[in-house]
Amino acid sequence: MNNADNFQVELVSFPDTKIAVYEHRAAPNLLANSIAQFINWRKENALPPSKSKTFNIIYDDPNITADTDYRFDIACAIIAPVGENQQGVISKTIPAGQCAKVRLTGSDEKLAAVINFLYGQWLSRSSFTLRDYPLFLERVSFYPSVAQEDAIIDIYLPIQ
Repeated sequence: MNNADNFQVELVSFPDTKIAVYEHRAAPNLLANSIAQFINWRKENALPPSKSKTFNIIYDDPNITADTDYRFDIACAIIAPVGENQQGVISKTIPAGQCAKVRLTGSDEKLAAVINFLYGQWLSRSSFTLRDYPLFLERVSFYPSVAQEDAIIDIYLPIQ
């Protein structure tokens, strides 16, 4: 596990990014079903991870949010608006703006530590406040394209 003091925070200007989104609105343990639906949509629309950046928008902490209230978006970058589809994928935008970014290499097991560090330590020590957009991830490389320990995840905390 990474030591929180070793997380390298970079300030970045994130560009306005149009995304196709599958809105997971169910218990966190059902996320695999939503991911499968989104993968099917990506295949049908010829948008594999090699051609279209992959994102997750994290609205809620699964440790303190009731299963019925849990929200998590599975997304990929798009150029054209999403058309009608069986999976219920819709168009949204990640708005442009400043973000605190941490790059994580390895499995998702370390995500909670980074997120807790950003909200609990880094933000309170900084001169920044949160923007009106939730924390989001870009899955730069991930399983099965790479081994889980070689996965790269950029974690973005929108700030102002």
